Amino acid sequence: METKRLIIVAVGGQGNLLASKVLGEAALLADIPVRMSEIHGMAQRGGVVESAVVFGDAESTIISDGEADVLLGFEPSETLRALNKCNAETVVITNTAPLPPFTVAIGKGTYPDLNELQKLIRQKTARMVAFDAQALAKQAGNFMSLNMVLLGSLIQTGIMPVSAENVKKAIRTSTKKAFVDINIKAFELGFEAAAKAA
Repeated sequence: METKRLIIVAVGGQGNLLASKVLGEAALLADIPVRMSEIHGMAQRGGVVESAVVFGDAESTIISDGEADVLLGFEPSETLRALNKCNAETVVITNTAPLPPFTVAIGKGTYPDLNELQKLIRQKTARMVAFDAQALAKQAGNFMSLNMVLLGSLIQTGIMPVSAENVKKAIRTSTKKAFVDINIKAFELGFEAAAKAA
């Protein structure tokens, strides 16, 4: 099968690693070869967490600059920061609700203008799906289900070789029982949001 490369970027605590795990489980359910790796940057203190997920017969989980087929951003400025992994064919899916770093809160930094940020991403990639995933997570019943909202939007694009049904099965087996229904609802809301954005 054709190799597909996905980069997921988030801030610590946004559920990036669980999203990667669910995708990996969904791929295994469909007998799709999958490899994953993660980089944790002071994640517990709101630092960057980056996951690489490679579907297909690849020999490495390393996704070099310009190699990502899809960039999934849980936080807008982190999406922009990972733009070097993209090329003119890459699809970018990003949450538009900012989570500014503490340096902005204490006046030592400035947060990028969201319109400029989106303009830069659009100029360098094939397509961008941008929406307030945080609002949809709250609508689903838990703001922590942001990751499942974004997984729904990712699967809706049809780029990843994983079905919505297998992702839902993986959500049922990989997430705490108390959150399964909320996570499924969040996934479906993200799926619908990406369909509307298209």
